[in-house]
Amino acid sequence: MMDFGTQKKSGAISSTEGLPIYYDCHLPEEYSEKSLPVIIFVHGFKGFKDWGAFSEGCAFLSSAGFAVVAINFSLNGVGESMSEFDELDRFSRETFSQDLDDLGSVIKAIKDGEINSGKAVLKSDSIGLIGHSRGGHTAVTAAAEYPEISCLVTWSAVANYNERWSEEMITDWESKGVTEIKNGRTGQMMPLKKVVYDDAQANADRLMADNRAGELAIPAMFIHSKGDEAVSYNNAEKLYQSCSSNKRELVLIPDSGHTFDTAHPFEEDDFPEAFQQVLRRTKQWFTDNLL
Repeated sequence: MMDFGTQKKSGAISSTEGLPIYYDCHLPEEYSEKSLPVIIFVHGFKGFKDWGAFSEGCAFLSSAGFAVVAINFSLNGVGESMSEFDELDRFSRETFSQDLDDLGSVIKAIKDGEINSGKAVLKSDSIGLIGHSRGGHTAVTAAAEYPEISCLVTWSAVANYNERWSEEMITDWESKGVTEIKNGRTGQMMPLKKVVYDDAQANADRLMADNRAGELAIPAMFIHSKGDEAVSYNNAEKLYQSCSSNKRELVLIPDSGHTFDTAHPFEEDDFPEAFQQVLRRTKQWFTDNLL
């Protein structure tokens, strides 16, 4: 476990459905400020806040003077274990609308003091947001949806999820109401119900990232690996080109994969070079635009 001189406060808030949204609030171990700027981190599809090096990455960012709130979406399928997909019934209906609502609930909990540091006030009127993969997709829509978000960074983000549904998946949904996706890491067959597809199709104007990127007027950085085997870096290029902000940046990292050479579980003594680059660029972006 790497030590960045930070501490962690964990808990859960309720979603709009009354389900738990688990979170870790990473805080600098020592700080003299009476208030701390906030960054929210959201995971991707078949992901969770403690996957791989994400938790250590959040601690690294916190050491620069931020409160970093990493969350598990309420329907991501990971329960109290924090690491196992033991709630597949919830995973099966994880809609983009509910993920977006979850982020709204987290923002409200920060503003209301339900998520707090126990000491310093968390600045809730100007929040940074990081999202990985599908979480990056949701982060773009959230940045357009919620005025409290004032700075954005995406890691390996999908530009438009409606372009990722295969013909086989659509056939399954139309004939059976459910399709299955294999988790390559655990071997589990994970169900995905038609409600997820229906929600994405019916609410595409609101929920698809490339449809919302044109609304962004905040600083926005899109980081992607040119060797991403799961989500092509063309997605980052599309989001960058669609983004209306006059302060935007596209960062393409060569020779790494979808998770920037990290894996789960993460047991290394240091971050891989590609992930170090991601963290350095992310840290500098928030330092320049949020502090």
